[in-house]
This record gives sequence, structure tokens and C-alpha cells, in this order.
Amino acid sequence: MTIAWGSGQARGVLAATVLGSGMAMLDGTIVNVALPRIGTELDASVSGLQWILDGYLLALASLILIAGSLGDRYGRRRMFVLGVVWFGVASVLSAASVSTSMLVGMRVLQGVGGALLTPGSLAILETSFVRADRARAIGAWSGLGGIAAAIGPLVGGLLVQVWSWRLAFLINVPIATACVWLARKYVPESRDVTSAGRPDVLAAVLGALGLGGVTAALVEAPARGVGHPLVLVTAVAGVAGLALFVRLLLRSADPLVPPSLFADRTFTLANGLTFVVYASLGGVLMLLTMQLQVSLGYSPTAAGSATLPITAIMLVFSGRSGQLAQRIGPRSQLVAGPLLIAAGMLLMLRIAPGASYPTVVLPAVVVFGLGLAAVVAPVTATVLAAAPDRHAGVASGVNNAVARAGSLLAIAVLPAIAGLRGESYSDPAVLTAGWRISLVVCAGLTIVGGLLGAGVRNDVLAEPAPPSPEHPRPGECLHCSVVSPPTHVGK
Repeated sequence: MTIAWGSGQARGVLAATVLGSGMAMLDGTIVNVALPRIGTELDASVSGLQWILDGYLLALASLILIAGSLGDRYGRRRMFVLGVVWFGVASVLSAASVSTSMLVGMRVLQGVGGALLTPGSLAILETSFVRADRARAIGAWSGLGGIAAAIGPLVGGLLVQVWSWRLAFLINVPIATACVWLARKYVPESRDVTSAGRPDVLAAVLGALGLGGVTAALVEAPARGVGHPLVLVTAVAGVAGLALFVRLLLRSADPLVPPSLFADRTFTLANGLTFVVYASLGGVLMLLTMQLQVSLGYSPTAAGSATLPITAIMLVFSGRSGQLAQRIGPRSQLVAGPLLIAAGMLLMLRIAPGASYPTVVLPAVVVFGLGLAAVVAPVTATVLAAAPDRHAGVASGVNNAVARAGSLLAIAVLPAIAGLRGESYSDPAVLTAGWRISLVVCAGLTIVGGLLGAGVRNDVLAEPAPPSPEHPRPGECLHCSVVSPPTHVGK
């Protein structure tokens, strides 16, 4: 059973997936705005602020692969709903934190919930909609979800000023409640019925150990020194964990991530583009709201409002961007989008003390937003289309893990590259100098992403010939998509 665009059930599925993934996106951008207040109230250093962001991203990136696999095996809707509930509970615990270390721990728990729900939202779209409507559905999902990420700074600023940064977490509770109701009402359950055995838990543990070790070493090295025992031990453990993770995938009969996925050049290049673009986005978005508040004297609400043009651009153009990629192929957008993002970042070099919003900040965020709208939907649709449908959950998990790992490493590395240590972020001169260095580095990364986009197959989103029972599409099982109808549709 697949769903056609425009039906009531299609709208319900889209609403559920947008609310779930949008909640995770919203939380990330809200927390960015709240960081200065969190740092003041909890007396956090730069390292502490990094861990508040990276604790979440680390759990998300480490577990998202096995979460995608769990969805393929045991039901994508089931894992999605579990992740939404988990995320909501962890949000309440985050709001109740009384110290930096406690908040970091609760953010890790939030990341576990995010890992369960994020690949499920994309996999649900990929397996629920008819193939001709998938790029359109993903475009709408990325546009509406992107709005959640874009309005996060504004919502976060308002919540912080109304009462406290704690509201930035409590807002997730009503969103999670609505999302669970919609998922149970409209989303059909689906799984890969060809999956056998248990998920590769050892591979997931090794992947988590690898990412965790490398991240810990990168975050702690500037403050403790490269030769500190903690830095050395975590670095060695991280590298060893990642090496063993790759070795296990190559030798396993039923790997957590089938290495055959990366034999497709388009799948590999699109994920490479995702990594560098999201690394640059993670670094810039973390520092932009701090630069506006600390160096330009914006209030939290004003800093959040400064990025509202991105919201409007994503709303208007993301769905159309997905449709355009379906019609002409994604390659041109995967080249132009990153270049526009890089241009927006270079324009942001002028965002310094005394800069005017209409003549300096606004043009930069408009160009930045146009680049995002051009690339987000096409690259996501390209990754999923390059993988067999039965691996939709794993492919989504890989793409999300790559995106989160990029942001994770950027947040860990950029402050050190930019010379931000201890509580130096509170000095406008030091922060502005670091901000400019970070922008140049991130713009370079997005340009690399555009070069990678030039190598993708331009016909990857084209509608294939209809399969028959005798001649299914390579790697696709005709009976492994939707296995049960949604409950209470139309009632």
C-alpha cells in the first residue's frame, strides 16, 4: 500500500514526520540562542557550552545507524513513535537540570530519542508515498522542517526572555504529544520483511565509541593540551573504535550498514556533500547567534528574529526545489546550493560591532537561505533514491549520521581553530576575530560540497520502469514496503 500526494492520509503522514523531525531541528536552533544565558546561569566555559551541543549530537550521530536498522527490521512507525516519546521525556529532564554536567547528560538522552525518530521520518516518506511523489514529499518535509529549524532562534529568544532557557526544552512536550497522535492515526507501519537475525549491536557500540572518543579529544585538547592523558586515551580509543567499526562492516554477513550502498558513486558523493555542508552549517549557526548577542548587542529575541528571512525562503522554495530536482535532475542544485551558502557565509564577514541589519545582516542571511533551499531537499532525495527501497531506513540513517557527525566535529573543532577558549566568547573583540576565521573555513567546506555535487548521477530521481513480479528492480523486494494499514484513517 502506497499513498498518493494530496490525499488526507498523505497530509497526515507529512504532518507527523514534519512535527517529529522538526521538533529535533527546532530544539537544536533554540539551544543555540539560549547558550549565552545557559552559560551565565550554570557558569559554563566554552568547553561546557560545546558539550551541551555535542552531547546531543554525539548520541544522535552514534546511534542513528542502528536506529535506522531497527526501523527496517521491527517497524519504522514503531521506532519513530518510541523516539518521539523518548525525546519528550528527555526534554523535561533537560529543563530540570541544575548544573552543566547534568544538562550535558540529559542532552545525551535527548540525542538517543532523536536517533530513533530522525531516520524513521525520512524512511516513512520513502516507503509510504508512490515513487513519483517521493521527491515532492521530501521537498515539503525539508521545507517545513527547515522552517522549524529557522524559527528556532526567534522562538528561543522569546522563550528565554519570557522566563528562562528551560522553556526551550519544555516546548517539546506539546509537540511530541501531537506527533504521536498523528503517527498512530495516519502513518502505515512498514518494515523490510527480508531482514533476518538481530541488529549488529557490536558495530553500533564501536561506532559510538569511535565518534565519542574523537569528539572528546577534539573538545578537550584546547583546554587540557594535546599531551594530556585524557586527550590521548580518548583519541586512541576513538580511532581504534572507528577502525574496528569499518572492519566489522566489511566482514559481517549481515552488516549494520551494507557496504554495497557505497558502491553507488552517487550515494557516496551525496553523503560526502552532506558531511561538508552540514559541518559548515553547524559551525556557523552555533556562532551566529552568539556573535549577534555578544558582539552586536542584540537581545535573544532580536538575534532570533535576524534569521527570519531564512524561514520565509525555506517555506517558499524548498518544496519547489524538490520538484525541480525531480524534473531536471539534482546535479545543478547540488552545485549551485553549496556555492550560494558559501557566498552567504562570506557576506557574513561584515557582521561585526556596529553593522547595520538592513545593509549587512539581511543580505547575508538571504543568500544563505537561498543556498539552503536549493540544496537540502535535492541532496536528501538523491541519497534515498540511490539506495534500494528495502534499505530506506539504513540509507536515511547513514545520511543523518553523516550530517550530525559533520556538525558534531565542526562544533568540536571550530572554537579551537578560531582561538576561542575558556570564557573568551564573552569578549566581543575575541569573538568577532574567531567568527571571521570560522566563516572562511566553513565557506571553504561548502565549496568542496559543490564540487562533490558535480559528480552525482543526474538521472537518479527519474521514474524507473515499472517492476513486475518476474523482474523486480535490482535490490528491491516487492513485498517489503508497507505491511499494515494505519489505524483509524478517516475516522
